[in-house]
Amino acid sequence: MKIKKILVILGGTSKERQISLQTGEACFNSIKRIGYKVDKFDPAKKLLNEIDSSNVDIIFNALHGKDGEDGNAQTYFEYLRIPYTHSGVITSMNAMDKVISKKIFKENNILSPKYCVISSSNLKKINLKKIIKKIFSNNQVVVKPSNEGSSIGVKICKNFNSVKRACFNLKNKYENLIIEKFIGGQEIQVAVLNNKALGAIELKPKRSFYDYKAKYSKSANTSHIMPANISKKKYKEVLKIAEKTHKALKCRGVSRCDFKYFKNKFYLLEINTQPGMTNLSLVPEIAQYRGITFDTLIKNLIKDASINK
Repeated sequence: MKIKKILVILGGTSKERQISLQTGEACFNSIKRIGYKVDKFDPAKKLLNEIDSSNVDIIFNALHGKDGEDGNAQTYFEYLRIPYTHSGVITSMNAMDKVISKKIFKENNILSPKYCVISSSNLKKINLKKIIKKIFSNNQVVVKPSNEGSSIGVKICKNFNSVKRACFNLKNKYENLIIEKFIGGQEIQVAVLNNKALGAIELKPKRSFYDYKAKYSKSANTSHIMPANISKKKYKEVLKIAEKTHKALKCRGVSRCDFKYFKNKFYLLEINTQPGMTNLSLVPEIAQYRGITFDTLIKNLIKDASINK
């Protein structure tokens, strides 16, 4: 197919809007450098079904978070019959929903932290303390929404009162919450492009954990170590796990797997089907280490654009 025009979808209405605008702008500029005619579309300003399908050859999806990487936007792209980048409807939905993705991890023998799911509507009726004691050997756990990205809403809790407080703070915003065993150790993230792992990077946040600020603010001074400071054998192992995860969820284009490496084991926290492309983002940094420029990375994603995913 001869590509005449590419439409970058960016911004949107999720809590990750600002990061999506940065990702979209970087991708827009790259597509322009490559030589394609390119335009922008922000779903916060116009509805996705208002896209003129007769005037767009490919959609470059630069959305993050709710309605952008959970299958919703992808449903519109499929309806409009416009080839689009990144993963399809079902894959996006499964990856964004941590309850579903954890089940897929388990089915494929991919190690992930022990967890339980709490329905926000039942929070007042259940014995939270009893549930936590039954499932976890100690009280240090992570409380998070089941369908958010960029560590939004994530709380590390060191006692029952902080768990209870975190749950009740989140219950009016989210239908389901995950209480997960806290895993210490190294923060390792792996980029996969077209089913092949590009590399693994290690993050050393100065903050209590790799939260939203640690990810997106230069002032947080998070250290990026590329390649990750692990043995060659373990480096190869984590790349293979990321590839396996990418394929298990039937991801397309690019994905990023977030791991904790603790006591010689890799624990998969989540997989991201719309990883950031900002100047602090990890996928472009990993790709650069492998000799893949940002523009080449974007070209790869454009080449993989399709429908019926």
